[in-house]
Amino acid sequence: MKRLRKYSPSFACQVILVLLSAGVAIAQTCSTASEMSEPTRSALENAAKRYFDMAARGDSASLKQNAIPSLASQFSGIEAAVKDNQPSLSGASVTPRPPFLLQEEEKPSEARGEFLCGVFGPSGQTANSTEFIIPNLSAGNYGIVILDVHGASGPRTVSFVLELQASDWKMGGFYVKNPQAKGHDGRWFADQARAFKAKGQNRNAWFYYLEARELLVAVPFMSTQLTDQLYDESQTVKPADLPVEGHEIDLAAGGKNYRLTTMFPLPVGQDLDLVVKYQSTDVSDVAKTFQENMAVMRALVTKFPEFRQAFDGLVARAVEPSGKDYGSLLAMKDVH
Repeated sequence: MKRLRKYSPSFACQVILVLLSAGVAIAQTCSTASEMSEPTRSALENAAKRYFDMAARGDSASLKQNAIPSLASQFSGIEAAVKDNQPSLSGASVTPRPPFLLQEEEKPSEARGEFLCGVFGPSGQTANSTEFIIPNLSAGNYGIVILDVHGASGPRTVSFVLELQASDWKMGGFYVKNPQAKGHDGRWFADQARAFKAKGQNRNAWFYYLEARELLVAVPFMSTQLTDQLYDESQTVKPADLPVEGHEIDLAAGGKNYRLTTMFPLPVGQDLDLVVKYQSTDVSDVAKTFQENMAVMRALVTKFPEFRQAFDGLVARAVEPSGKDYGSLLAMKDVH
């Protein structure tokens, strides 16, 4: 039985995706590069490379002019992503991967679109397949082009979601991602997850499986045979005593109970940190909130000392009901 894979939040990539209206068409088809016409493939690749050149120059104005209206109307996120990533894109070489053509052929009717690309077997994905699950997609023709970028700052993937308007492929989504963390790719993290599992460190294994799957796809709504396999492996070590996949827990720290809402790994430079978010009624008192963040982090490591072997630091973020938050970082070596 096919099921929607869940992915951890991504702070390693700049993500902006705006698609039109609500619902998903009944007739959803995906054409791989070998299944589409050569003019269509060339048009998709050329559009992506043209938009990449704009981003590499820091030319947000031209990108906005070439964006679909719904994206152009809220373009500040794209501008920030271009500014943040321009140094790593400027002067880099680009190699496009074979693109995908997604077609919504009917009036939208459901909550998400599921596109099966390539060859699927009786058990689901194969080495020659890819799946995209995209919410809020209206009828139309879309392209997904992933560019492998090699520059002085190391490897990146730059991905574009394109929408055909009249005869022009307009930009509907822009993703920049580092496919490595701590200098390692997703397969390395998968191997480390299995090693943690073999040592009985299932919590560390869980987070390393998450990071492996995060690194192995260029966009968060994409899955492959390997990421599906890693998802299944991760379910065997899913911790019941941590806030993962929507499950919240209480943590006693400093004579107080804190409601933890989520945890996930976060690459920062050459470090891999572990982020924990918890509920707070008010974060305006910065000094008080800082002390609560420290208490939460120390209590976590005291309760789960295995984290010392897997992470370089901890980040605690107190979150108000409004969404406003306040975070603190503590290097693992300083957790006492």
